[in-house]
Amino acid sequence: MSGTDEGELETLIRIGYAVRHAVRQSGSSPKRGDIVAMGAAGSPTEELDRIAEAQIFASLEEEGRDWNVLSEEAGFVQRGGSRLLVVDPVDGSHNALRGFPMSTVSLALGTRSLSDVTAGVVHNLDNGVTHWAVKGQGAFRDGHPIRTRAWEARTELFCVNLGRHSTAKAARLAERGRRVRSLGCASLELAMVAQGSADAYFFENDDEGRNLRVTDIAAAYLIVREAGGGITDSAQSPLEEFPLSLDRRTSVFAWGDPTFAQHAVTEGYL
Repeated sequence: MSGTDEGELETLIRIGYAVRHAVRQSGSSPKRGDIVAMGAAGSPTEELDRIAEAQIFASLEEEGRDWNVLSEEAGFVQRGGSRLLVVDPVDGSHNALRGFPMSTVSLALGTRSLSDVTAGVVHNLDNGVTHWAVKGQGAFRDGHPIRTRAWEARTELFCVNLGRHSTAKAARLAERGRRVRSLGCASLELAMVAQGSADAYFFENDDEGRNLRVTDIAAAYLIVREAGGGITDSAQSPLEEFPLSLDRRTSVFAWGDPTFAQHAVTEGYL
């Protein structure tokens, strides 16, 4: 598979801005939270998701890109290309619908698995901040290089999925952090690890069917790794061969400093 060129990255970034504009334009609609269909991944599709996804397809036409698409809402859409665009039109849709300013559009370009994702863009739908990475070329936030943070004991800030279905592992990790955040937007929380704002991100639910899809993590997976961090599932199993499909879900443990990851395991956090 060929790598990602500058033009392809620029296309992804422009799509992110276009989706943000479409979402902001829908802000006054009383129907943006209405369920309009069941998505290909088995979750309800709200009008807001439909608006964002429609803009992605419209942008691909405008850009002249024949990329196939894998979306949480539409599923796999064959468009005649050899590349696959993995998208979550609105990651953190519950946040967006409640007016909680933590939501993104996530866009990753690959073919088969997380190991061959060559570009990823996470565009914040609330403030317009854009994180991106190109394989082998580093990670960036609004054009500025970013790196993960060196671990300092007893100063940690963790992003942890907490709530009714989170596991005992999540609670144990949260208890060990100096500060804990639970933002409800996986791609954004992973970006916080990449830029050094958080030391780790952990997501594991008590039912595998409630864990994350590849659409949630494909872009941020590359961004974390290009920023110097690591990412596995909650059992420390690699995710490189996790498929770009909606058939599976996964837990996630991401970290900025490998020393902390080893400490978390040896100390029984996980």
